[in-house]
Amino acid sequence: MSAPNKSYDPVEVEALKPEEIERMRDEALAAFAAAGDLDELAHAKVAHTGGTSPLALANREIGALPPQAKAEAGKRVGQARGQVSKALATRQAELEAERDARVLVEEAVDVTLPYDRTPSGARHPLTTLMERVSDVFVSMGYEVAEGPEVEAEWFNFDALNFVPDHPARQTQDTFFVQGTTADGKVTTGDESGIVLRTHTSPVQARTLIDREPPVYVVCPGRVYRTDELDATHTPVFHQIELLAVDEGLTMADLKGTLDHMVQALFGPDMKTRLRPNFFPFTEPSAEMDMLCYVCRGESVGNPERPCRTCSSEGWIELGGCGMVNPKVLVACGVDPQKYSGFAFGFGIERMLMFRHNVEDMRDMVEGDVRFTRPFGMEI
Repeated sequence: MSAPNKSYDPVEVEALKPEEIERMRDEALAAFAAAGDLDELAHAKVAHTGGTSPLALANREIGALPPQAKAEAGKRVGQARGQVSKALATRQAELEAERDARVLVEEAVDVTLPYDRTPSGARHPLTTLMERVSDVFVSMGYEVAEGPEVEAEWFNFDALNFVPDHPARQTQDTFFVQGTTADGKVTTGDESGIVLRTHTSPVQARTLIDREPPVYVVCPGRVYRTDELDATHTPVFHQIELLAVDEGLTMADLKGTLDHMVQALFGPDMKTRLRPNFFPFTEPSAEMDMLCYVCRGESVGNPERPCRTCSSEGWIELGGCGMVNPKVLVACGVDPQKYSGFAFGFGIERMLMFRHNVEDMRDMVEGDVRFTRPFGMEI
């Protein structure tokens, strides 16, 4: 048997030539140096150190060489791959350092800035005023009563002595809600029997039906009328009404209650007066005026000191009041021979305009925090 032919000179593989190995190495080093961020470096890494990179393919060719040529080719490829790996690690460290420095600048937090830069809101003045008025009567022993805003027509009108052809029961004044009859027929308009309450008086009727006199309640809440939104009207507004039913109540009790309310809200020197009027649910009925809180009546007949608030009349109309109509008591199951009562109500928006010289009612409903914030966070 003949010995191995150690003097055999194999054909040199093209990919393993020294100049080719240097070219592959230089391309890799140039690609790493040109990478502007870590994403570009990751693409260059795959292209020049991955399994299909030129140097990796050249390394596979070493196995096809005879033993006497493998050592030199392996050394040459290994040195090139080592230089490429070192350059890759160096460039990656540089790019990571640049990224960390940039993040420190871009995501820096100035801990010296105020922590409460978000503007704080404020309770709406209508809510504050409605609760304050309620508190005046709660301190007198009254209870706060509430009821549904979608109301049966009977509670909203019939129980309060509104005749069937009363103008307030028409669609031009009242929002009617679509209803359904017992046989499944859909009803609309004034045939539905369901309305968005036009006042908080239905709460008074419900209270009289639910409990035995004596009854002393105050009823704040949202009500609805088919008015256009302008400086003095809004289709959705707030009312607060009061009802007292007991033995022996008279107009004198009503007048004293109104005086206390006005003095608590506008000052101890305020006065009220009653002017005859008509409301279906009270008899006798009256319109309540209070002394002008700006001029205190001094502008009357005094052209040198005119008052814009009361138009120099000395009085401001606040709301309606009167003794509860006996027909209302009967409708709610109360004996008018034994019990009498008084009631009154007024709009919260109107009182807010009086107390704070608000000239446009639209400011109350637009939700602009610049309107609500000056009233503060009174609780």
